[in-house]
Amino acid sequence: MSLTSAATLATLDRTGPRRITDLAAVEGVTQPAMTALVRVMEQSGLVERRGDESDKRVTLVCLTEAGASYVRTRRQAGVHAFERLIGELTGDEVEALVAALPALKHLAELESQDREGPKQ
Repeated sequence: MSLTSAATLATLDRTGPRRITDLAAVEGVTQPAMTALVRVMEQSGLVERRGDESDKRVTLVCLTEAGASYVRTRRQAGVHAFERLIGELTGDEVEALVAALPALKHLAELESQDREGPKQ
């Protein structure tokens, strides 16, 4: 799976259903490229398109249970990889990481805000 596909699934998991144009802007790709990507992920059973209850003209891309499961599995694999690597650090290095956690959390929040773009 491409990084853009994985990032798009993670965005849908984090923010809920989105328009293709919004997803394209968040992921930094063109609308036609996102349309093609969504089509492939739809054929793979990872996403589905649904109508927007608030605006019948709009179609939203939604994560399926298979897509949500993929995101959870990928995140868990990342957690296990970090656990293994952190286990190889010295005590001082682990303390330095713990001290850096507030700054890292803030960076993640800022990045998330940038990726989500304007609110609907």
